[in-house]
Amino acid sequence: AERRLEGRLHRTPLLTSRGLDRLAGRRLLFKCELFQRTGSFKIRGALNAVRALVEDSQRAGKELPRAVVTHSSGNHGQALACAAQAEGIPTYVVVPWTAPRCKQDAIRAYGATLVPCEPSDKSRAETAARVVQETGGVMVHPNQEPAVIAGQGTIALEVLEQVRDTHRGAAKRGYPRCQRHSRFLSAQAPEVNAVVAPVGGGGMVAGIAVAIKALRPDVKVFAAEPRNADDCYQSKVRGELTPNLHPPETIADAVKTSIGPTTWPIIRDLVDDVLTVSEEEIKAKAPCSLLRRATRLVWERMKLLIEPAAGVGVAAVLSERFQAVPRAVENVCIVLCGGNVDLSSLTWLTDLPGEAE
Repeated sequence: AERRLEGRLHRTPLLTSRGLDRLAGRRLLFKCELFQRTGSFKIRGALNAVRALVEDSQRAGKELPRAVVTHSSGNHGQALACAAQAEGIPTYVVVPWTAPRCKQDAIRAYGATLVPCEPSDKSRAETAARVVQETGGVMVHPNQEPAVIAGQGTIALEVLEQVRDTHRGAAKRGYPRCQRHSRFLSAQAPEVNAVVAPVGGGGMVAGIAVAIKALRPDVKVFAAEPRNADDCYQSKVRGELTPNLHPPETIADAVKTSIGPTTWPIIRDLVDDVLTVSEEEIKAKAPCSLLRRATRLVWERMKLLIEPAAGVGVAAVLSERFQAVPRAVENVCIVLCGGNVDLSSLTWLTDLPGEAE
């Protein structure tokens, strides 16, 4: 995956915030995937999957796939359309009618054909299977396709490389290891003891866990999800795959899907714990009165317009439950998974006179 993606993606920055450090009581690093192509981490997996299809076709001396098909609440669909467009491959994206309009528009902007469906995992899967049959396309699952999972795992490789390279530079210049003076990861930044990633279908956290545990098994991996969509947590507790029974109600639209049969064994074996957060912790206030809105905190303190799914990881680290994590887990990397915000849902925009769009 790393080879296929080289030179095709942005190397997203690690940022810091002393204000959020104080609220969390730990040193935080923010992996800013909202600055990635298409506005989220999803391009990593989508591009790896498409490039793998292209390479397989070239090795076999065959034509490229007639089309690629997927289902998505927005970010993966946009990423797959972008990756496939570069190879001249048509894209069909099955999208729940509840998906934010901005994400639907972004998918269309990359030339994809949208196929609406009901907002349930079953409807998404059945509609995608029908489209595959009708078009003769290849299904690229948003989170269960191994090539997609491998692509998402490059997030972890970058984090470890960025921290390692920074320390090497610090040692050459004689800087102490654990002092920081800049919003950007500086020469004095700490090593990472844990990575926290939001989980929906589980492709990102599974890919991160595989990479982290292979290279740094001492580093903890935490998944974070809305309490209203806690299938990953329930699966961990019960020791078996336990999908959501009904379409979850959460503002974090990008993590509404359930983990699946490919990601579940990886999460079961390699993810250290699953943290759940309430809607109030995502968009309102965390249990401590000092902890204001998780998503809004990042907007206000770091000036980063993340989407609510990215706020899930922040809320988890600021939650009361995370305080029980041993203090030795001092340096925590939170993956800010995306920034495809539905601007029409923001109060400051909808309160303006005239049209909101």
